[in-house]
Amino acid sequence: MVAGETDPRDVRSIAVTADDVVTAYEADRRSARSPVLRVTPPFSGRMRARLHVADSESRRTSDVDEETGAVHVSPTRLVDETRIPDYPTPDDTEDAIRSNPDESFSVEHHHERQVEAVADWRATVADALVESVELRTVDGPHRVEVKRLG
Repeated sequence: MVAGETDPRDVRSIAVTADDVVTAYEADRRSARSPVLRVTPPFSGRMRARLHVADSESRRTSDVDEETGAVHVSPTRLVDETRIPDYPTPDDTEDAIRSNPDESFSVEHHHERQVEAVADWRATVADALVESVELRTVDGPHRVEVKRLG
C-alpha cells in the first residue's frame, strides 16, 4: 500500500445512507448485536461507511479495529440522541389506542398503529444525523464530516 492509505486521519468525510444509520441504531437499541458503520482501508478524503456487525470487543478506546485497520463508528455517535424519542413499544401503542375514545382496539388496528409508530420513529432518527463525528484513532481524535447519501 501507498504510505498514508492505512491512516484514518486521511479521511475528511464519511458518507452514510440514512437507512444504514437507522438500521444500525435500531439494532443497537433493540438487540445484543454490535452494529457499527464501518470504513475500510485504503483511506482517502471521502469514504463510504457501510453497515457492519462488529465483534463486541472492537469497541475500545479507539474506533480502529486492530486486526483489519477498519474504522468502526457506533451509530449512537452518528445521531443527535437528544432529538430521538424512546422506541415505540407495542404496549405504548396499545395504551395510546385504548386511551383515545375515538379509537376502538383491535389486533389489526394495533398492528397498523405500531407499524406507523415505528416508521415515524425511524424517520425521526434519520432526521437526527449529525454533521460531523470525531473518530477515535490511536493517534488521537480526528473530526470528519458526515455526508448523507440518498
